[in-house]
Amino acid sequence: MESFTRAADSLGIQKGRASTAVRKLEDDLGVRLLHRTTRSMQLTEDGRAFRARARDLLAEVDDLHAMFAGDRVALRGRLRVDLPTEVARTTIVPALPDFLAAHPALELEVSSTDRQVDLVQEGFDCVLRLGPIKDETLVARPLGKLRMVNAASPAYLARHGVPRSLDDLQRQDHRTIHFSTMLGARPIGWEYPDADGYATLQLPGALHVNSAQTYEAAALAGLGLIQAPLMGIGRYLESGALVEVVPELRRRALDVSLVVAHRRNLSRRVRAFMKWTEDVLTPSLE
Repeated sequence: MESFTRAADSLGIQKGRASTAVRKLEDDLGVRLLHRTTRSMQLTEDGRAFRARARDLLAEVDDLHAMFAGDRVALRGRLRVDLPTEVARTTIVPALPDFLAAHPALELEVSSTDRQVDLVQEGFDCVLRLGPIKDETLVARPLGKLRMVNAASPAYLARHGVPRSLDDLQRQDHRTIHFSTMLGARPIGWEYPDADGYATLQLPGALHVNSAQTYEAAALAGLGLIQAPLMGIGRYLESGALVEVVPELRRRALDVSLVVAHRRNLSRRVRAFMKWTEDVLTPSLE
């Protein structure tokens, strides 16, 4: 909110009424919601918290009306979701124009991160997760699996050789780029199938990253081997910027799930987004 004049214009009321309403609200709450100067106006910390909660309550009122209105009422309100960075970049965001065109009154907030967010504490309506769901209090809808690929740059392979077996990975002094959503965590290692399921080989590597995009960039720069979803690096394999190696030693496919904090009374916004996301992703999943 930059000025009472603009706020009043957007509401179709006089500036004095808008100013008075805010001051009365501040008196009722016992806190200051706005920092006012002669040149600008900004929300205080309490103001930001109040606005966020008020928007959530208004969205819940919309949901209450929608419960009895059925599909004839357009989706409206705010929807807050979190997506893995590469899935967002390669698949979800390019398809978003169709979703938003179908629901023009919907306000979509997209977080894109490779860490596991806290749905409740961070206020997410729905998140897309890669890998196992360890929190049993969450409700997950499995969508399929992401095929994984072992890859490296041509420059890296020219220096170290092309591995064709586990022995080659060690004998040729190969290095891996370590990926973890939490920097400082113990590296997972190079995962590969064996007779009992999957095992890991600890390969050396000087670089640790916590971003899928940085992980790919490091491989493109020739800093080591990676194990990454085909969805993210497929274009690099097609162009020759990366080369697949030891395809028989791919790590297990990653589970892909839509996750919500509870199953009961999901809003129409959440249900519509989950259904659309499933339709968008299914062709790319195993």
